[in-house]
Amino acid sequence: MAFNRRNLLRAAGVGVGLAALGSATGCEPEAPAAEPTAAPTSEPPAGQVDWGGLRQRLAGTLNLPSDSGYSTAKLAFNPAFDTRQPAAVAQVANASDVQACVNAAASARIPVAARSGGHSYGGYSTPDNGLVVDLGGMSGVEVKPDGTAVIGAGTRLMDVYSGLAQAGRCLPAGSCPTVGISGLTLGGGIGVLTGKYGLTCDNLVSAQVVTADGTLRTASATSEPDLFWALRGGGGGNFGIVTSFTFRTVAAPQLAVFQVRFPAGSLTDVLAAWQTFTASAPDEFWSTLGISAGSPPTCRINGCYVGSESNLNALVDKLVAATKTQPTNRYSLSKDYLSAMMYFGGCANYSVAQCRPNWNGGGVLGRESFTASSRVLTKPLADPSRLTALLTGRQGMDILLDSLSGAPARIGAKDTAFPYRGALATAQIYVGATTPEARAAVNEVRDGLGDLTGNTAFVNYIDPGLSNWASAYYGDNASRLRGIAKHYDPKGVFAFDQSASRA
Repeated sequence: MAFNRRNLLRAAGVGVGLAALGSATGCEPEAPAAEPTAAPTSEPPAGQVDWGGLRQRLAGTLNLPSDSGYSTAKLAFNPAFDTRQPAAVAQVANASDVQACVNAAASARIPVAARSGGHSYGGYSTPDNGLVVDLGGMSGVEVKPDGTAVIGAGTRLMDVYSGLAQAGRCLPAGSCPTVGISGLTLGGGIGVLTGKYGLTCDNLVSAQVVTADGTLRTASATSEPDLFWALRGGGGGNFGIVTSFTFRTVAAPQLAVFQVRFPAGSLTDVLAAWQTFTASAPDEFWSTLGISAGSPPTCRINGCYVGSESNLNALVDKLVAATKTQPTNRYSLSKDYLSAMMYFGGCANYSVAQCRPNWNGGGVLGRESFTASSRVLTKPLADPSRLTALLTGRQGMDILLDSLSGAPARIGAKDTAFPYRGALATAQIYVGATTPEARAAVNEVRDGLGDLTGNTAFVNYIDPGLSNWASAYYGDNASRLRGIAKHYDPKGVFAFDQSASRA
């Protein structure tokens, strides 16, 4: 069975990432010092960029609204943001191009946002009247003899998986094949191997990042350690534009995948069993509970196991028994690493080349309209029937509960910027439309679920309408993130409405 991205929400449901970078301090720009009476400057006035000069400095391509490539270059994954009109889209080729773009935007004081895969749920990688730094040309996977992998910031997940698999290596990451590695990593990175190998950001060794002053820095445990801390879960683009990542990888394992579907009306029992089972499941077992709202809601459990299909099925037997419900359908499959990633990405019947965007990557995968938000279950719901009641009658909506148990829980909540160590699961709330009615429905369920979970949310499912968002995304890490953003970007070069420095 193959999934595409949004069928995945009704079938497999795996955490994906915000692929927009571009943000930073939300602090007001510092007041400039008094200007000297002499010394004319060659810098353009605020709001004006020497686009011709920038074009000449780039090895990549600069697309202005008058250029034939602009209408395609500006497109993000979600057509909801097609009305946005960036001042320019720079399809950069190297770190020097990124530096030139940051310097140009900073001098002119116009918005600048990086784009890796263009999946920002809030559209933050497509700023009106700003400069989009499209990292898609900076892609590639290089596996070193020590097993680390250097991955370009514009690499999409399918190419990450393919490149690693060719070297017999594995990195835990998300499921959507067109999501970029940058946004996914910088917000945390949840996927089907999370239980065994941790979040994507937990495997980060170092990153090359252009900060607001145009400097290319190396962020690691020993170089710019505060910046390195912030890049592991602090959200995309808040502190600069990453140009490449170095990750630890592991030998590619044999995997088994499964799906169990349950009859309508069984959600309360299935949820109760799933959350109890998940909290103590072995690291090798990862699962997601997918719920389709309706009258009544229906549900299914999908997942992945690091090991044999027979060992997987022994665990699924226990999980199904705990639900006290007879499934309507169940299957399992044994797969190698790349095949499993293509399966979860909806590409089981495609080649790697086909499993790329059709609007800017030469593949067959299209764009999708949706409205979404999130919560985080820091612990099992005390009364699962309340979620059933919340979702009853809401046709067209899906909720995905993606497990956070296992390896992520063994890192301290303050050891990285990602705050939800020890939480049970993230909850993605999704409607496949962008109408006002869809937005209202998502908001209602987001707020109703918030009554059950508290003020929590996952920054990789960023939501511009979320109240008290800083605490929801970052918890007790918000103040440190704000200070780091202020340090590296005191004038708010990367600022946007939900910047870390506004936390």
